[in-house]
Amino acid sequence: MSTIAAVIPYIIVKDAEAAVAFYKAAFGAEEIFRMTDPADGRIGHAELRFGASTLMLADEYPDFGAVSPDTLGGSPVTLHLATSAVDDDLACAVRHGATVLRAAADQSFGERSALVLDPFGHRWMLSQTIEALAPEEMQRRWNEETRV
Repeated sequence: MSTIAAVIPYIIVKDAEAAVAFYKAAFGAEEIFRMTDPADGRIGHAELRFGASTLMLADEYPDFGAVSPDTLGGSPVTLHLATSAVDDDLACAVRHGATVLRAAADQSFGERSALVLDPFGHRWMLSQTIEALAPEEMQRRWNEETRV
């Protein structure tokens, strides 16, 4: 087996130009590069840097099976954005057009998290570590919460 270097999410959106602008404004992403389709101006490929992580994205190309959550009626995938200030980042995302699906709250597993839907149909879990816990403690707390 080969050595795996990274797993990089590759998302499809309607209006990739607007999506790049949103991710830069709402989440502080840095655009690494893009390739624009010479035939019609769509973004055929773009790469954004979020801290140490990369996200790839493109406009829809239905003829290649590349369709957005809007076309599919939603997405089963949630992108997890580790942050140092969930409340501030949540406010910024909302200011730039994200919809809050779950307000920021402290979780028993040591995270403060919120869930938003971006204007392009992708869910983002904003998460901040507030307490370092061993996996066993996380499970113990979850077990305690779910006792009926």
